[in-house]
Amino acid sequence: MSQTVEADVVVIGGGIAGLWLFRTLNTLGYRTLLLEQNALGSGQTIKSQGIVHGGTKYTLTGQLTNASQAIAGMPERWRNALAGKSGEADPDLRSAHILSEYHYLWSPGDIGSRMTSFFASKALRGRVDALTREQFPAIFKHDGFRGKVYQLNEIVLDIATVTQALVSGLEDKTIKVDWSEQGNARLLTDANGEIDAIALGDSTGQTTLLKAKRFVLAAGEGAEALLNTWGVSNPKMQVRPLQMVMVRHTHPEPIYAHCLGTTPLPRMTITSHPDGDGKWVWYLGGGIAEDGVKQSAEELIATAKKELKALLPWVDLSQAEWDTLRVNRAEPKQSRLLRPDAVFCQPVANGIVAWPTKLALAPNLSDEVVSLLQEANIRPAADNSLAMPEGFCRPEICPNFWQGHFEQRKTL
Repeated sequence: MSQTVEADVVVIGGGIAGLWLFRTLNTLGYRTLLLEQNALGSGQTIKSQGIVHGGTKYTLTGQLTNASQAIAGMPERWRNALAGKSGEADPDLRSAHILSEYHYLWSPGDIGSRMTSFFASKALRGRVDALTREQFPAIFKHDGFRGKVYQLNEIVLDIATVTQALVSGLEDKTIKVDWSEQGNARLLTDANGEIDAIALGDSTGQTTLLKAKRFVLAAGEGAEALLNTWGVSNPKMQVRPLQMVMVRHTHPEPIYAHCLGTTPLPRMTITSHPDGDGKWVWYLGGGIAEDGVKQSAEELIATAKKELKALLPWVDLSQAEWDTLRVNRAEPKQSRLLRPDAVFCQPVANGIVAWPTKLALAPNLSDEVVSLLQEANIRPAADNSLAMPEGFCRPEICPNFWQGHFEQRKTL
């Protein structure tokens, strides 16, 4: 026995891209449901550093790149949402937690870094502020620091609270699914390659056929398996891996900054996250995470200890706990595995395949999808009420990236 539910849009994937789009479409009046296999915000979203980039780190060659220009307006867009001053469709994120109002660039003072910061300052004139020593964040107000610090218009967010804000009040329109062979969710396609429906089994043994005018695939790394099931060979996905470092300690001063080195990629990018027990978890990305892919966790931790000792010698990390976290950045395939410059949205039959490529670009991806819906003359319904039958589970909010990692490492 089966029943049918008709939606305007079904969003598959509850990461930052899917969540922002889901919220936007519901606000605009589209009858929209969201399907998520794991927890909301899991995968790349929760493992991100929470930085709403404005493109600054892409200009360290001394030139304004396509990537830097595509992302330049995003911090202001996010700030408006965080202040509850969004336009017609953007979400109200006032309940989300801002970890830092600004991100920073710092030069540790060696010749190579000074040269990089010089070229960066020329390219970014009017986009960053060079700080006096009195204006430095507390972490850099130490006698051992001889470098320069620039303030960027880039916010750092607690991503778990952003996820909660995006889904708040819409929980009844989210459905936990299992796409595995023995799971409760199956894509049903027709002879034309369109998605006819998604068959969802519930706890009572009934099947619900979920139909929509458009199915938006925003499943990040999970998109590849779903594209294969759908029988779609284009677009293709690529994965660019990182190995991040986590350091939990009691040093009282947080840090939110890119460390400039001798290459266009930041030598290290550090964000700080309160763990709820009076400690900070420093999360290390940038060059160290890129290079760390080829190292074991132990080797990378040894490298991170040496780097932090050299860059921040006044910080005592002798009693710190260390661990690493592997992250796969899922994106549309590029030649030579290069980083895409902007969001990706491609119509495929009655679907849209989308990757934001950066957390900060989620609003831009939402704009692109809404534009595609309007071009296809898919408009909000006069009555946007939409109720799923009982018997379906709701996905939970993913906990912060470090939870459970240090405890697990102690038992190894």
